[in-house]
Amino acid sequence: MLETLTQGFRNARARLKGYRQINESNIEEALEQIRTSLLEADVEYHVTRSFLERVKEKALGEMVLTRAAGKGKDIKVTPADHFIKICHDELVALMGDEDTSIQEARTRKVTTIMMVGLQGSGKTTTAAKLANNFKKAGRKPLLVAADVYRPAAVEQLVLLGERIGIPVFHDAALSPPDLCKKAVEKATAEKRDLVIFDTAGRLALDEQLMQELENIDKVAQADNIFLVVDAMIGQDAVNTAKEFNRRLDLDGVILTKLDGDARGGAALSIRTVTGKPIKWVGMGESMDKLEGFRPDGLASRILGFGDIVGLMQDFDEVVDAEKAEAEAEKILKGDFTFIQFLDQIKTIKKLGSLSDVMEKLPFFPDGMPAGADLDDSALVRIEAIINSMTHKERLQPKLLNDSRVKRIAKGAGRGVNEVKDLIQRFDGMRQIMTQVGKSPGLLGRIPGFKQLAQAKAMKNADMNDILPMIPDENMPESPTQKRNRQAIIKQRRKNAKLAQKQRKKNQKRKKK
Repeated sequence: MLETLTQGFRNARARLKGYRQINESNIEEALEQIRTSLLEADVEYHVTRSFLERVKEKALGEMVLTRAAGKGKDIKVTPADHFIKICHDELVALMGDEDTSIQEARTRKVTTIMMVGLQGSGKTTTAAKLANNFKKAGRKPLLVAADVYRPAAVEQLVLLGERIGIPVFHDAALSPPDLCKKAVEKATAEKRDLVIFDTAGRLALDEQLMQELENIDKVAQADNIFLVVDAMIGQDAVNTAKEFNRRLDLDGVILTKLDGDARGGAALSIRTVTGKPIKWVGMGESMDKLEGFRPDGLASRILGFGDIVGLMQDFDEVVDAEKAEAEAEKILKGDFTFIQFLDQIKTIKKLGSLSDVMEKLPFFPDGMPAGADLDDSALVRIEAIINSMTHKERLQPKLLNDSRVKRIAKGAGRGVNEVKDLIQRFDGMRQIMTQVGKSPGLLGRIPGFKQLAQAKAMKNADMNDILPMIPDENMPESPTQKRNRQAIIKQRRKNAKLAQKQRKKNQKRKKK
């Protein structure tokens, strides 16, 4: 995802490495790299030109402080770092503020949301995902199957509604405008507070479609109109958004398939072209994969800095805070078994694809190392091998001799060498966890970071390049780093309080 964009900014940063100052000559080389990547990623031409002009103006107009004092220690700040910081801030400004609010109804008790878009954009699935999000937030939504021209759309919405426990309204005898109006009346009678219309789409924009949508808006009085666009179609998504906004006056945009081979042009262009915010982004097929759009997080990922805050939010969705804390304590003491290893694999699989998870980690701003294997089927193979072990073998890996390894390999349908390789990797991980537990330090608080630092140091690498979004206590923080750090600290405190409350409850139960 977003590889075209990311590569352009990496190349620009590389162009400025070694320079002591930014001037007209060397900045043009860097900007040319970014210009190429933006256009290849299908960012609208005028948006691209305006972005580059602002970056150039700020880069040449601001004084670059090459050294900064931090608690008695001088820290080097290179012109390349300064340039990338400007790019980050301008990318965030380009995409707007984080905004997942909706306009509540003023004259009635039911708020309405009208979903519009072309066929194939993921509109029906997104309507269900949005309803699921609001249900989790305590709302009582009703889904409306208003796409009467495509029978599969009605069936699909009904099935999705059953899966997430949200009712779906449909009446084949009514026209789409009357259907939506009737749905609002039904929601009012059943004391539901939110209605989401899944309207019809077309393969291309036409007058008949737009007139029908305008009639629905007029009759059902939609409080919010959200356009669903496929992020993978690039510039066409921007043109579609422009035309829908002209006819319907959109309240926001939802981008789908941003986890796929999206070039990113739509995300960077839509707000500037339409003036409307991107509200949510679809990051997968399951019903919980609709995230509030975070411009800061996407900008960090485009620049190769990962998105730790976004990853933390993902973990909160799938991890039990108290259980995770107890397991971490065991692991750091060296009590790391194949049972914990299997639990971690299952957690990673819940988060999504390996490439998406790695993209949110700030390990590799210059890209994943050559030959890095991010094949999701590798997790399936590892899980099969561990499942072929007995419970005792999972608890006591030292029992795994040659005869047991052969039996496990046969049971998992894998080769003996593959099983041995997994055991060897597991032993290495257990040693890392134990060492981190004995001497955590700043980076060592996150398992594996200490060893990563040691491995890279052997190659004379700069750790600030490897982990740019994890601040050292002696490093001056950028506003973005500060916001990320504060968000993570806030979440950890919240998790710690919840875990403490649960421990107290458990202690009371034991006493009784």
